[in-house]
Amino acid sequence: MRAVFVGTGGSWPSPERNVMAFALGMGREVLLFDCGEGTQRQLMRSSVSFMRISKIFVSHFHGDHFLGIPGLIQSMALNDRKEPLEIYGPAGTEELVQTLTRLGYFTPTYEVRVKDMQSGDEVKCDGYSVRCMDASHNVPTLAFAVEEEPRPGKFSLEKAKELGIPAGPLYSKLQAGETVTHAGKTFTPDMVMGPPRRGRKVVYTGDTKPCAEIEELAAGADLLVHDATSAADLEEKANAYGHSSSRQAAELAAKAKVRTLALVHISPRYEETGQLLKDAKDVFPNVILPKDLDELEIRLADG
Repeated sequence: MRAVFVGTGGSWPSPERNVMAFALGMGREVLLFDCGEGTQRQLMRSSVSFMRISKIFVSHFHGDHFLGIPGLIQSMALNDRKEPLEIYGPAGTEELVQTLTRLGYFTPTYEVRVKDMQSGDEVKCDGYSVRCMDASHNVPTLAFAVEEEPRPGKFSLEKAKELGIPAGPLYSKLQAGETVTHAGKTFTPDMVMGPPRRGRKVVYTGDTKPCAEIEELAAGADLLVHDATSAADLEEKANAYGHSSSRQAAELAAKAKVRTLALVHISPRYEETGQLLKDAKDVFPNVILPKDLDELEIRLADG
């Protein structure tokens, strides 16, 4: 699982940062969260192939989060895409995408499937799911959690030896969930396998003030990508516009017991971001403030 911070700025593009887009590589599949203006060019500068994007999740309908969608859809068509593209977002997404795909003289060459979501909805995928909850912004906004399916427990070599199971193919079969027999005895996977282990979890907030819903959604996440529009000295103003300070993002990360916090949606007012990072690290040490196109490999908690 690989996170790519395609765009990390807020409100409008700046020389340092493009507006919001966050990509998550899931094997050969790519999930894209928000798609601000200029996202497709950012993708071309990154390690992510925009043709491998299978799903786009839109947090809300402010321009810095969705204006890149029509260009990306058209570029996919011009590059002979045939696979369907799925787009999810809050109520009104279907109508919005219909409007965007009718702009100019253009007809998609592939199916664009769109679904409106509401808080608590879940998209079941192959090996993972994407769940959403309401964020606290000044327009309807969804935050998203990507959660891998649980993994099998660890194989206990000690237990297998105690039971007299010989090393070799039987070990592999038990780890694959099969029941095996040896020397007239039957052995089931639960006899040598530990309890299931959870998969990785990544949470993307979109724009939000601190709120209980985000804290619940982010609980135990391996990576929390959180709105950090301002430094602590301007958090009252940020909150009034439905945003968080970097300090508030760190406070929520600490409460939710996440492994790593990434600060994004940085206001164009900040050419230097040292104060934002300091405000957050004073509260929560494992925090990063990525630049555009930075990448992060998200490893399993137990290695």
